[in-house]
Amino acid sequence: MNLSSISISSLSVSKNKQARNSLPMKKFILSLLITLFTLCFSLFASEKVEMKLWPKFAPNEKDDKKAPRLFYFAPKEKKSDSIILIFPGGAYNGLAIGHEGWPVAEYFNKKGITACVLKYRVPRPKGLPKHMAAWQDAQRAVRIIRSKAKEWQINPEKIAVLGFSAGGHLTLMTSTTSQTNSYKAIDELDKLPCHVNYAVPVYPAYVLEDGANGANKGKGNNSTMVKDFAFDAKTPPMCFIHGDTDQYSPMNSVAVYHKLRTMNIPAELHIYAKVGHGFGARPTLDGKNDHIGDWLNRAYESLKVFGF
Repeated sequence: MNLSSISISSLSVSKNKQARNSLPMKKFILSLLITLFTLCFSLFASEKVEMKLWPKFAPNEKDDKKAPRLFYFAPKEKKSDSIILIFPGGAYNGLAIGHEGWPVAEYFNKKGITACVLKYRVPRPKGLPKHMAAWQDAQRAVRIIRSKAKEWQINPEKIAVLGFSAGGHLTLMTSTTSQTNSYKAIDELDKLPCHVNYAVPVYPAYVLEDGANGANKGKGNNSTMVKDFAFDAKTPPMCFIHGDTDQYSPMNSVAVYHKLRTMNIPAELHIYAKVGHGFGARPTLDGKNDHIGDWLNRAYESLKVFGF
């Protein structure tokens, strides 16, 4: 695919008044940016392999309609024996994979690091915790990655996870609660451990009680942590990325950072001034706050500190 082959008319905004009303400029620009990110990724991405997570149907599913999938991306020039598993956000109701999935994998591939993107099950399961299906998929994905260590030439003890918003909550579930199985073993693969060795929660949601199911009502300033996380013996070092005007309060990240300090687990905390929610891998958020565009480099440098 060549960007020059894209019809300019297909990207133009209709001058028709009705079209302007139905597609506000901000939404159009956001949609255009996501489209361009996806197109650029398809042009420059390395080897991509799509694989099923489960031999038949996922736990509590009667068919494969939600189709959880793991996407593997091998760098063209491998410089590390580590791997990073990426969880897009989307409130556990959708997946913002266009700006919180593919371009993040591309970034790490360009650094010579193998990457995977998890398309976990959404929307939220009925009658179960909102994160249960996604958590099951995440634990299964880690086990698949560990089983592929020799084939992919990675170190099974250099698995990092990085996730956004709901995916940030999933990152915390995967990294703090790996000694708790989210599903019953179904095959030999499930005998493998599902702990990870580093975590990068990016504007994690649903961490504090005043925002257990949405934005933080009290800005998270005087709220206790939800009981989702076990903080078990395999909880790894972390690097937190958050904006200080995020309605999913930066106190979510601060609370977990504080907890890690009490456990003597190393961690980094990056809070960006005048930055809100959902910036993903975009270089700016609504054309402002250019400094947020450097956050991926901060995450990468933190990984290097721990030998990834």
